[in-house]
Amino acid sequence: MSGAAETKPASREEPPEGRKFTFPSALTVLVVVTLAVWALAFLIPPGAYDRDAEGSPVQGTYHRVDSDQSFVDRLNDLFLSPVNGLYGVQDAKTGEVGPDLAGELYGSAGVFLFVLAIGAFITVVFATGALDRGIGRLAHRLRDRGALLIAGVMLVFSLLGTVEGFAEETLGFYGLIIPLMLALGYDRMVATGTIILGAGIGVLCSTVNPFATGVASSAADISLGDGIVLRAVMWVVLTAVTIAYVVRYANRVRADPGRSLSGFLPGDRQHDAARAAEPPELTGLHRAVLVLVALVFGFMIFSVVPWSSALTGDADATPYGFELGWSFPQLAALFLVAAVLVGVVARFGEQRLSATVVQGAADFISPALVIVLARGVTVIMNNARITDTVLHSIEGVVSGTSSALFAVFVFLVNLPLAFLIPSTSGHATLAMPILAPLADFAGVSRAVVVTAWQAASGWMNLWVPTTAVTIGGVALAKVGYDRYLRFVWPLLAVLAVLICGFVALGAVWT
Repeated sequence: MSGAAETKPASREEPPEGRKFTFPSALTVLVVVTLAVWALAFLIPPGAYDRDAEGSPVQGTYHRVDSDQSFVDRLNDLFLSPVNGLYGVQDAKTGEVGPDLAGELYGSAGVFLFVLAIGAFITVVFATGALDRGIGRLAHRLRDRGALLIAGVMLVFSLLGTVEGFAEETLGFYGLIIPLMLALGYDRMVATGTIILGAGIGVLCSTVNPFATGVASSAADISLGDGIVLRAVMWVVLTAVTIAYVVRYANRVRADPGRSLSGFLPGDRQHDAARAAEPPELTGLHRAVLVLVALVFGFMIFSVVPWSSALTGDADATPYGFELGWSFPQLAALFLVAAVLVGVVARFGEQRLSATVVQGAADFISPALVIVLARGVTVIMNNARITDTVLHSIEGVVSGTSSALFAVFVFLVNLPLAFLIPSTSGHATLAMPILAPLADFAGVSRAVVVTAWQAASGWMNLWVPTTAVTIGGVALAKVGYDRYLRFVWPLLAVLAVLICGFVALGAVWT
């Protein structure tokens, strides 16, 4: 597979448009997974662990049980799986999940609303033009200092990636970054690496990214702030390594253009600083919006971090009086209020603000539905009573391994899943109900499992062709996909080693 810039031989006949293979969307993949799991539930024997007072499975207590589900019951579970995935309720006595039962909420309604709320907030922020113009001003201000420009843009993208999953939004910056990089004597690969790897490494090391860490933490039944110290250290180190890698390549190409992996298109070598047009100045309104955005994300981090545990290192430490301990209901309300506040500051007016909030929620309905479908799969497994059987089979594989080796295993086992389900939200909702209890057996913090999982998802999304960020980015930059792979694979190897080291250290440390 290649980017749009690569020219195919004229003699080669193009296949008809309708016969080209396109990798299915995350929604389609999850529908197939739902059907496959439903069918496999007829073959996998039901079983159960004894549960402790907190509802966690007790290691060594797995036993086979009888299933009282008829074929009609199973068919009903398949039919209602999306509904149960949204607001299914788990009966405290039987453990069965259904929309009309009494008990605790098992569905992902809280996370679903949270995704729509943050979608509305992000859309309102982008509608003000403040974030785009702020990044544009930064890039232009550093236009005469190449290495600093690369580092500055990558650092901003990485910061946005780690706190709010900034990824697809980067596609709008190629038209700005490419002329600047060419004017400084670099090639298109430098611009590509700056954008894709800058945001991608932030998502890989998500600290409070709601679409990765948030969804995974919810599925693992832990706080969004659990494990934030390890993830923050990972973010600092891996971001520095990635920036150094891109800067090193950029300096090499600037010194010897013949070593460029992407080559140069006609006109690329004639770029100069004058052609990289200066973006308009930031207005007072733009500055106010940027400050407000920083305050909202800063407050979100403050509200979810278990400060007593983070500062003392004791997971059971008594919470400080100032700790809020917020979760998804409060965070959903925070971002809805913040979306309105940004719109008021930007003087949108009632009609435009209402329309933008609705449009933002609509734009994020796809990842929200992915979460619902993935949760529906776990409902089918739960009602068929095969979840513990699957957990028991994996327990046998990792039994006796050290905590460090277990953490590395979690990273490795999630790599193929990340390829099939590039949606971080769907991948997390599907995998965490199995991986989180497995961590308890291995004596490893569930937060480490979340970190290992999101690192696997983020690492894969730096290069797999199933993500719009990567394949769309190389197309916009007019860089061949195969050339991008040649550029990025040494970094991928280094990152994989560092990730394994961090998660192993985190497993031992916690």
